[in-house]
Amino acid sequence: MKFDPKRYCAKPLLDFAPYQPGTSARDLEEKLKSDNLIKLSSNENLLGPSPQAIKAVQQFSKQVHLYPDGSGQKLKAKLAHNHQVSVDQITLGNGSNELLEFAARCFLDSRKNAVFSKHSFAVYSLVTQLAGAQAHEAPAKPASDKMPYGHDVDAMLAMVDKSTALVYIANPNNPTGTWLSESEIREFLEALPKHVVVVIDQAYAEYATHRPDYPDTSRWLKEFPNLIVTQTFSKIFALAGLRIGYALSSIDIASLFNHLRQPFNTNALAQEVAIASLDDRTHIEKSNQINQLGLQYLTQECDRLGLTHLPSAANFLCIEIGEHARATYQELLQRGIIVRPIANYQLPLHLRITIGKEEDNLRFINELSDIIKVNNE
Repeated sequence: MKFDPKRYCAKPLLDFAPYQPGTSARDLEEKLKSDNLIKLSSNENLLGPSPQAIKAVQQFSKQVHLYPDGSGQKLKAKLAHNHQVSVDQITLGNGSNELLEFAARCFLDSRKNAVFSKHSFAVYSLVTQLAGAQAHEAPAKPASDKMPYGHDVDAMLAMVDKSTALVYIANPNNPTGTWLSESEIREFLEALPKHVVVVIDQAYAEYATHRPDYPDTSRWLKEFPNLIVTQTFSKIFALAGLRIGYALSSIDIASLFNHLRQPFNTNALAQEVAIASLDDRTHIEKSNQINQLGLQYLTQECDRLGLTHLPSAANFLCIEIGEHARATYQELLQRGIIVRPIANYQLPLHLRITIGKEEDNLRFINELSDIIKVNNE
C-alpha cells in the first residue's frame, strides 16, 4: 500500500523550510582527514563548562536509571533566588528554544500574527508558522545606523495590529550581535497594546553585562505582566549539549506553559549540571574576560584588514566580507576553520564568527588575511 504522509500532515509543516544547522565538525574532520579543526560557527563557549559542572557530570553516573525531578524544583529555586522571582514564575525547557515554541503554541493560532525583526533568530518565524499564524517581519535598522541591521522597535511597533498576539525580541540579537538599550525596550513595552505578549530572548545576556546600556529585562516582570524572558545554559555556561534553558514570566503565563510542557522535558543530568554551573561565578567571569579580549582582537584585526563589522554584545562577530563571502566560507572550510554564512538571514555578504580561544582567533585572522590577499591579487 502506498501512503503519502504529506497529504495528511498538518499543513503548516509544508509551508516552510526547517532550521538549517551549521557545518558539522565531525563531517569536516572525515572529509579533510584531519582533526586540526576550529569550529567558530555555533556560538559555543570554547572554554568549555565550569570545573564544577564537569565534576557534577562525573558524579552522576550512578543515577542515570532514575527519572529526573519533573518539576525541577532544586534548579528553579536557585534561579528564583538569582532573579529575585518566585519559583512559580519559572518554566524549565529543553534549551530556551523549547520555550520560544511554548510561547507560539500558547498564544498563536490561524487568526493571529507574531512580529519580529528582519535578521533575527530563525526559530521565531519557524514556530510562528508551525502554530498556523502569520509571521510579520519588521524592517531592521539601516546599514548606516549605529546598530546596523539591528532591531528597529519603531518599525516593529508600526507592524503591530489588532491580530498581533506575540512579539519576539532577541537581545542581544543573533546573528548580528546588536542590542537594544534599556530605554528602547522600555519605551516599546510601554507603547505596546497590553494584550500583546512580548518574548525577550536573552540567550547571550551574560556576555552583554559589560555594556552599560544593556538591560536585564527579567527585573521588569512586575511592571509588565505580558512579558516573558527566556535564557539558556547553552552559551556562557557551555552546556549546549545538555539542552537546558528557562523562561521567567508571570505566574499565570508559567502555569499555561506547564500545561504545554511534557513530563520530564529536562533531563536529570542537565538539571544537576546547571545548578553546579550557577555556583561557579569565577568560571563565568573568566569566560566573559576571554570573550571580551577575543572580541577586541577580532574587531581590531578587521579594522586593519579594512573589513566592516557589526557592533556586538555577544560571543560572536558579524563581519562584512562582501561578494566573496560564500567563497571565503568555503576556503576557510578547506583550511579547517568552520564559520557561519548567514545568507539565510538575508545577510549574504556577511560571515558570523564565534569568539574562540586566543590561538583560535589568531589562526582565523591569519587564514582570513591570506584569503583576502589571494582574492585581491
